[in-house]
Amino acid sequence: MRRWLDDLEQYAIEVILNKRHGFRASLLRVILRALSFIYLAIVQARLYLYRNRILKEHQLGCLVISIGNLTVGGTGKTPVVEKFARALQRGGRKVAILSRGYKSVDRRRKKSWLERLIDQNTPDLPRVVSDGKNVLLDSATAGDEPFMLASNLRGVAVVVDKDRVKGGLHAIKALDVDTLLLDDGLQYLHLKHRLDIVLVDRQAPFGNEHLLPRGTLREPPRNIRRASYILITKCNGESNDALIQRIRRYNRTAEIIECAHRPLYLQHVYRDERLPLDYLQDLYIASLCGIAAPESFESGLRSLGAKIELSRHFADHHRYTEKELQTFLQRCVKRDVHAIITTEKDAVRFPKIDPLPVPIYYLRVEIEILTGHETWDHCVQRICHLPTVGVS
Repeated sequence: MRRWLDDLEQYAIEVILNKRHGFRASLLRVILRALSFIYLAIVQARLYLYRNRILKEHQLGCLVISIGNLTVGGTGKTPVVEKFARALQRGGRKVAILSRGYKSVDRRRKKSWLERLIDQNTPDLPRVVSDGKNVLLDSATAGDEPFMLASNLRGVAVVVDKDRVKGGLHAIKALDVDTLLLDDGLQYLHLKHRLDIVLVDRQAPFGNEHLLPRGTLREPPRNIRRASYILITKCNGESNDALIQRIRRYNRTAEIIECAHRPLYLQHVYRDERLPLDYLQDLYIASLCGIAAPESFESGLRSLGAKIELSRHFADHHRYTEKELQTFLQRCVKRDVHAIITTEKDAVRFPKIDPLPVPIYYLRVEIEILTGHETWDHCVQRICHLPTVGVS
């Protein structure tokens, strides 16, 4: 069933991105385009209701910073959230990251309808992935991105719940935090944000220019006017003047920072083994990933000198089975590749396999500011010096 759903999701993505051809795919695109107009009406109506206070935003008496985007996946948001959390922590903030835990599995026993009726005033507690000291959940229960953040950020709490208001209240009361980073929070209007930091992928700034479900846009490009700061991600040194000019049509006041995903090293998925990037030079490798933008990942590997002999793509957030991984490993053995390279987000979803016929490494990356260093510093200092009570 899970494999069928993944295949269906992959087919839908290929239809949306015009990678599928023929009558059936064309008809589906027409239907999806019609549904996009309904989706647009719902999105704009929802914004109107919150803007005019017909629907109420919750205020938690704590500083809330949203980091999000206009498109579905692929902007490289997780390393940005990690960089912000580190910077705010160094600035003296007690930080918690709030995530919905996309495709995570809540393994707690579900209450019966009778228990829910009796205990309707005592809702389930959010899942605490990290209390700032220890990682408390595995990647399946936490979700791959929250687990990755919890593993990399010592001293930063990570809380998962679809209801980010509930998650925020728990973080404030139980974990003693004064700053909430709302991961993927631009569209989460139920909790009032003090600042909106919006990411724009240089390679596909506004997706395929179509709204969901026909495209990858969650909101029309003009809605970027809500951004306080805009980070253009995945820059490669080429000019972004045309993109910045378009952004300025929608938002004339937001500060713009240009940044890139800088690879640091290769880390073995199962062992405490770290290799320098020059290990990839002229190395025949296999690429394995389940992310929104696999082409970007593989382009990065080639730029580091790797020769991709074999590649396998899965749907975003795909949770690998031992059979899938073993099958791919056997293909790699037959093709005589020297190593399998994956992403850090994928690595946390791998089952344990021992021994490995081919070593598997993930590429550790971090965000590097290319232009706008002063703006970045000002943004961090601004957040660190805002009052902690009554601002959100």
